[in-house]
Amino acid sequence: QVQLVESGGGLVQPGGSLRLSCAASGSIFSSAIMAWHRQAPGKQRELVAIIRDGGSTSYADSVKGRFTISRDSAKNTVTLQMNSLKPEDTAVYYCRLSQAYMDYWGKGTLVTVSP
Repeated sequence: QVQLVESGGGLVQPGGSLRLSCAASGSIFSSAIMAWHRQAPGKQRELVAIIRDGGSTSYADSVKGRFTISRDSAKNTVTLQMNSLKPEDTAVYYCRLSQAYMDYWGKGTLVTVSP
């Protein structure tokens, strides 16, 4: 069984930065894909960034150049560095791990961008 715990959310002013972390525990394969999603009030959950086992990354157009995803495979952690935050980045951010045709989700951490 895989468990994911996110941390690092909070309130930040527009233009500010936050760093989200996700710690994975359990049986983690080296081939696991890890990602961050977010869900704003009244909207569907969307993919923000993904990092594959080889280290390649992809980002939603809305966050390219502002967000950076990285992982520490030895520690089974994935982070999301968020810079130049905008009010429209306000959402609950979820960590996802995918392996062996299964998706695992964390409970989410709230990010609020407001003056």
